[in-house]
Formats: sequence, structure tokens, C-alpha cells
Amino acid sequence: MLVSLTVGKVDAGVTVLLTPDKRLIEFPSILLPPNIASGSIVDITVSRNHDAEAKAEAKFAALQDQIFASFGASQPSTPVLRCRNATQTSVVLEWDPIELATADLISLSLYRNGQKAGNIPRPLQMHSTKISGLAVDTEYSFHLVLRTTAGTYASKQVVVRTHKMTDLSGITITTGILPQQTREELAKAVERIGAKIVDGVRIDTTHFVTTEGRGVPWEKAVEMNIPVVRPEWVEACEKTGRILGVTKYYLDAVRPAVPGSDETQRTVSSPPPAPAQQTQKDLPQTPAQTEESKEKTEAKKDEEKEESSEDDEDDEEAGDEEKEKAKAADEQKVRLEDKDTQKVALRPGGHAAEQEKTPEEASEEESSDERAPQPSPGDGASFQDVAL
Repeated sequence: MLVSLTVGKVDAGVTVLLTPDKRLIEFPSILLPPNIASGSIVDITVSRNHDAEAKAEAKFAALQDQIFASFGASQPSTPVLRCRNATQTSVVLEWDPIELATADLISLSLYRNGQKAGNIPRPLQMHSTKISGLAVDTEYSFHLVLRTTAGTYASKQVVVRTHKMTDLSGITITTGILPQQTREELAKAVERIGAKIVDGVRIDTTHFVTTEGRGVPWEKAVEMNIPVVRPEWVEACEKTGRILGVTKYYLDAVRPAVPGSDETQRTVSSPPPAPAQQTQKDLPQTPAQTEESKEKTEAKKDEEKEESSEDDEDDEEAGDEEKEKAKAADEQKVRLEDKDTQKVALRPGGHAAEQEKTPEEASEEESSDERAPQPSPGDGASFQDVAL
């Protein structure tokens, strides 16, 4: 198909071409012949290239097949969850290794009773988990949710019921260092109560039974916070027919004394030791101690006598002072009455009154003032308030 176009405006990058019906076409200048200007007429031939189209379609189809073979042939697998062991207060869950195919892992979450319990750490390496703190004889449902870049996949729900206190089938024991006879008796007792013994310390191990606290298995049990008990704990559970607490049967716990044993007989036959204070009181005193005690008692008596005599003297002096004060007050009253009868005018200032007094009266008043207690500087008394 041949098309004739007239060149309009020429720019460095785009040239405007005009069609015979006066339409504008922007055409790349680099594709036009050189040395063209406005008004030039160019002929452009347009045709379809079928061979190039076929090659491009074949190449695109090959690319799609390669992408599907690499990323679409397989998809992540749905997690398969199951219960490994259950006790009165815990459940051990396990699942198959996760297959992600060509997808990337986002998270693996555990759900309990329809609510998220938490994310599983290192889900590509860990294939089990233990859930503790559950209620006795209670039903729970668990399921896993796998989230990947290829989508979300949920496992089927697993319904687990915790055991009753009389159900001992959930006890899983790992043995440590034990005498051969004790080991055989322990195996028989475990079989009778319906429990099981496993080799090595695992995530579902509930108790570690040993008589000596040493060895690699014992260290691993302590690291995993597994109760380390004596063989007597299994015997006690068998006798009572129910699971018992492990506090009294810890390896480092004090063992209760058996009645009728040698230790109990020794403790009963041996009398209690006498108190140290009684033995000290019964000992006779030495002569030096008796002399010192006598001197101390005599010195105390002398001090008491001196104190009593000083108290008597103080009382007598206080009585004499009170009598003298009373006499001085009576004499002052008599003088005042005599002065009133004689109609002697007393001035406000005390200086003139002192001049009219006789030498005898002045001496008596001075003696009474000395005997009387003087007022303290803060008692509020002033010169004008003093009674003459």
C-alpha cells in the first residue's frame, strides 16, 4: 500500500505530515529521507510481515511453557497435623515437613479452639510443639495455617482431650542412671500402669527417672525443665492409682524416714540434749566470782543509801524555803495594812517608796526577794505589774 504525504513542519525529532484529506500525522524525523523541507512530498509503503509475527508468537509461547514448568507444576502442600501425646495438663502436637515447592514461606501459625495461639518458630526445621497449662479432662481443637507467596493453606482440625487424674497412659519416662534391679522393677511398674519408657530425652518426655544427678541425658532433662524424680514416684502412682505431684520425689528432695528403720529407732532412743543454760546454772561458782558479786552488791547498797539521804535533805530544804516565803508574804501584807491606816500616799514609781522604807524593812525585803524564785524573761511580767 503506497501513501503520499506532504511534509509540513520539520523538527529535529518529529515531523508533521499531511494526508490528502488534510489530517496531521506525527512521524519520526529519523525515518524520513535526508534533506527534506516543508512542502516536500514523501511516499510511504505499508505492508504486514506475517513471518515476523509467527516467530514472535512462537517465542512467546515457549516463554510461557518455561514459566509454567518452573512455577506452576507444583504448589505448597497443606500441613498435616496430629497428636503425639497428651497428659493431664499438656499436649504434644507434630506435623509432616512443610513442602513449599517454588513459593516462599511467610508464616506458620497454630490455632487453639479457633483462636491464634502463636507462630511456630523456625517452621522449616521444627516439626513438633508442646502446649502446657491446659485444664484436666478438657477437650481442645487445634489446626495449623500455612501462609506462603502462593496462597494460604489450613490443616484439618485435630480434637484432643486431656486425661483424667486416674489415667496414667500419658506418662512418658526416660531413665537415667539406675541399678539393674531397680531398672527392671521400674519397667514392670511402668507397664502395669499403662505408661511407656522411651530412649533419650524428647519433647514428649514427661518425667526423667534416675538415682544419680549426672550424665548427658540428665543435663538435657534439666535444660528442658523436665521433672527429675526417683523411682519411688512411679511406685507411689501405682499404689494410689492416680498421678501424684513430684515435689516430694525430686532427686534432691529430703526423703521421708521409713517407720521401724534404724534411723527412726536411733532418734527415738536418744534423749534430747539438755539446754546449755541449765548446765551453766548448775555449775558452782568460783571463790573469785563470789567475792566480786559481794563487792558489787555492797557498792549498790551504799549508792542507794546516799541517794536516799540526798533526797531527804532536798525535801527538808524545800520545806524551809516554803515556810520562809510564807512568812515574808505575811509581813508584806501587814505592812500594807499599816500604811493604809496611816493614809500614806504611795507614788506610781517604786523609787520614792524605797526611800521612805527603813533600813530594817529594806533588808528584810531584799532577803525575801533573794529567797523568792525570780520570773523567767519570757513570762510576761513587767515593772508596773509588780505588787508593792
